[in-house]
Amino acid sequence: MSTLHVVSHSPFTDSRLDSCLRICGAQDAILLCGDGAYALHTPALPSKGVKVFVLAEDMLARNLPLPDWADSVDYPDFVQLSIDYDKVNTWL
Repeated sequence: MSTLHVVSHSPFTDSRLDSCLRICGAQDAILLCGDGAYALHTPALPSKGVKVFVLAEDMLARNLPLPDWADSVDYPDFVQLSIDYDKVNTWL
């Protein structure tokens, strides 16, 4: 069963992203939004091999470049991702 993990907190302020990465499976994906977009600057994401999406609006608001291992999505894409994955887990 695939899960879309939504991370909205900076990986530099707490350990939510680390916890998320520990349970991510091969079929899972991570969507970075809000301050979670700062995770684009962590080496843990590309090394895990999990599909990574980032909300374009949040990435642009923080003036972050899009690495080649992540995909930028808009809000309609976010809704579609929520439909495409079996479950959605938000890391509050």
